[in-house]
Amino acid sequence: MRRAYLHFTRFPVQRKVIEVPELASRPFALVEEVRGQRRVAFASTTALKAGVRPGMTLTAATALEPVLRHFPYRPEDETRALTALGEALMGLAPGFQLRAPDGLWLDAGAAHLVGGEEQLAAQALEVCAEQGYRAHAVVASEAFTSRALARYGTRRVEVVPPGEGARELAPLPLAALEGPEGAAFSALGLSTLGEVAALPVAAVTARGGVAGARAHARCRGEDDTPFVAQVLEEVLEERVVLDWPADSFEPLRFALKTLTDRLGARLAGRRRAAVRLTFTLKLDPTGQARVPLTLARPTSQAKLLLDLARHRLEEQRLENPVAEVSVRVDEHSEDRGQQLALGDAPEGDAALEVVLSRLVTTLGEESLFAAGLETVHRPEAAHGTRAFRPPERKRGLAVDALDAGGSGAAAESDEVQPLSLVGRERPARLLASPAWLDAEVAESGRLLAARLGGKRHRVTALAGPERLGGEWWSDTPYQRDYYRVHFEGLGPAWVFRDARDGRFYLQGLFD
Repeated sequence: MRRAYLHFTRFPVQRKVIEVPELASRPFALVEEVRGQRRVAFASTTALKAGVRPGMTLTAATALEPVLRHFPYRPEDETRALTALGEALMGLAPGFQLRAPDGLWLDAGAAHLVGGEEQLAAQALEVCAEQGYRAHAVVASEAFTSRALARYGTRRVEVVPPGEGARELAPLPLAALEGPEGAAFSALGLSTLGEVAALPVAAVTARGGVAGARAHARCRGEDDTPFVAQVLEEVLEERVVLDWPADSFEPLRFALKTLTDRLGARLAGRRRAAVRLTFTLKLDPTGQARVPLTLARPTSQAKLLLDLARHRLEEQRLENPVAEVSVRVDEHSEDRGQQLALGDAPEGDAALEVVLSRLVTTLGEESLFAAGLETVHRPEAAHGTRAFRPPERKRGLAVDALDAGGSGAAAESDEVQPLSLVGRERPARLLASPAWLDAEVAESGRLLAARLGGKRHRVTALAGPERLGGEWWSDTPYQRDYYRVHFEGLGPAWVFRDARDGRFYLQGLFD
């Protein structure tokens, strides 16, 4: 099996800098409790230059670097962050396997879909860079080969052809074995994996047992370690434990950014878009506050989620400081993206989303609605308002006009549609009921002008007719000839002549 390994040098340090940008280029350490003593688990580059080393007591580290800042090291935080990164990469690979705390494997079996294994590795690094992480990527047939080369190799992206693992591993140091076997081989005077691979198999097995034989096989490019894909959680949820309880909103900004960045990446990797979220603030010493957030339109954009979360949480008044922030996706839908028309600006569209979501969260869900098609032929009754819901999977096209309050008359759906509305352009603004026009008509019956709002508007262009009729079985059948009419000073309008009385009526206006 071909697999790609991504190695993140001192991943916990990178994660901490991403979560707290002010730590960049500052000396700090992540500290864990070991037999009653606080010891350094990971240190920043600046701290390492000052002499701080993993395993050193915090007291000794502080003596070397008096301004050293320290934070608790929690392995579950690294696992959670790696998992989010793995899900973000699922747009490139069908599965991933964690190797906490500093790397993960990707299933490279579908690399041909993205242009080959080298392209897969390069694009994976791009996704990681978007999340703020620096990494090395190696594609190989064996788990050990890919991990060892990613950790100790010199290339940022490397692809090892099948059967070439031993040759590529040969110059690597014994430290790549990551276990007591490396020390045992070092005691024999060996220094590289290639020297280990050259030893007789029987001699290594007799002296080192099963563990020695396994290490020897890996140095020869042989590794039968299976790929066990991470099982995805059914419920998307992210949480950040604050280093110190926050009694104002300002310290929560970084935590919210971390939450929304991870959540957006996980949604994008799953090709899902959030519809409803719940933010939970765990208070210190007790208590919690739940803050729901309903989106105007499903999205996986981390920036938009962050803007909406900030607006929603800034308004909260809490009795106690916040010790932990979490977010849960209560409802999501398939993410089909959004197709913009020529001239549309994504920034403006995002601003509209913020406004719509604020209306929903402030005024209630009823304040925002979508237009929906009705199984009625008569144009003024062919659509109605409905509570917003993401488009169903079975629909042929997701109509953005519905989300923005348009008529939605051109939507494709498996539902029964008004036959008169299929395949024809319809105005976005339909009148609740047709309005009679004070029209000027030529002897031929052609519309020349009409008075609207006390003003005369000359007809400058006219297209049609399109004849619509129906409901003959009811008490109010209709038969109409529709025209698209361009009125001077007013713009394009949808006008019809009623066969019953021969008069012209205004049905709607085109944008």
